[in-house]
Amino acid sequence: MGIAVLSAALLPALGAQTPPANEDESKVPPYVLPDPLVLADGRKVGDARTWKEKRRPELLRLFETHVYGRTPAGGPKRRFQVTKTDPSALGGRATRKDVAITFGDGAASRRMDLLVYVPNAPRAPVPVFLGLNFQRNDAVKWPVETIVDRGYGVASAFYGDLFPDRADGAGESVLTLFPARQGPDAWNAIGVWAWALSRALDYLETDRAVDAKRVALLGHSRLGKAALWAGAQDPRFAMVISNESGCGGAALSKRIYGETVAAITKQFPHWFCANFARYAGREAELPVDQHELLALIAPRPLYVASAVEDRWADPKGEFLAALGADPVYRRLGTDGLPAHEMPAVDQPVQGQIAYHVRSGGHDLADYDWRQYLAFADRHFPAGTAPRRR
Repeated sequence: MGIAVLSAALLPALGAQTPPANEDESKVPPYVLPDPLVLADGRKVGDARTWKEKRRPELLRLFETHVYGRTPAGGPKRRFQVTKTDPSALGGRATRKDVAITFGDGAASRRMDLLVYVPNAPRAPVPVFLGLNFQRNDAVKWPVETIVDRGYGVASAFYGDLFPDRADGAGESVLTLFPARQGPDAWNAIGVWAWALSRALDYLETDRAVDAKRVALLGHSRLGKAALWAGAQDPRFAMVISNESGCGGAALSKRIYGETVAAITKQFPHWFCANFARYAGREAELPVDQHELLALIAPRPLYVASAVEDRWADPKGEFLAALGADPVYRRLGTDGLPAHEMPAVDQPVQGQIAYHVRSGGHDLADYDWRQYLAFADRHFPAGTAPRRR
């Protein structure tokens, strides 16, 4: 049956020793979050136009400079080739496509393999859940049959195709097809993984079975960081879902709770731009924090999810970041996050921003998927897509 499930639990080893973490709320230091609705010159953002034309570009530049690095414009030429099609996948309920996305030419080229499932009924182009996976395309732990039966497609690629997740992975990555990286704001693995998600969307825009204007971008853990950065940069993604993305993802850096800038940049020096490590132990000096990353997705639907036992990812910090993005969502005319206090465990709240903290530990669980499908049902109502031709 190929992939009936796509695996988030079988993560690459987290490595050796990690620095001691603060998991005591009473030891969170005082901190001040930058206001996402105040321009660099001190003026308030009073309307959607000022946000779009001035504040949003300012915040993107800050994240490029201090956290993720600059994503170069352009890039190598790319080719899409459907290498295999199975119209009777999942017991005849779906069509499976294996798509090779090739960058560059000859021996120097790089390739990302995209796995796509689309339901065989209805005949209208379908919305799709898109995300990278940890264990290659035939070992994914997404509930594909459930997703397809709800009327959604699935698209996924192995995250290591374009940047192997190692400190020395750059030499085997798609970066070899770009001009040499220079400076402490050069992009790195998370930037490449985010770029890969946009290139997957490029393919989906060519697939007539897919409604590319209704693509929900989802990522778990480190791939949640990549999903958020991709969604912040690329407004074509209609929805973004962060599942326990933690430090450098949805969790506030300035809280110094769970994984910190010092811990993550020491253990994974290849994920962020070099500038980010300069804030190890100096998080108060960061000119941005992750609530502003979430705000860059506004006004599109955003779901942030945590797990109560996943203290390393700082569930409260993830909720507070979602709450910190709320003023931007409301300034842009949506209902934002319908909660001012962190909800109880397994009690989701859903507005244009949604949040839940699930029972259990670090995983992409069936409970999470039930909430994401309900969220997509709300924002991608059936019958809104044109018929396939």
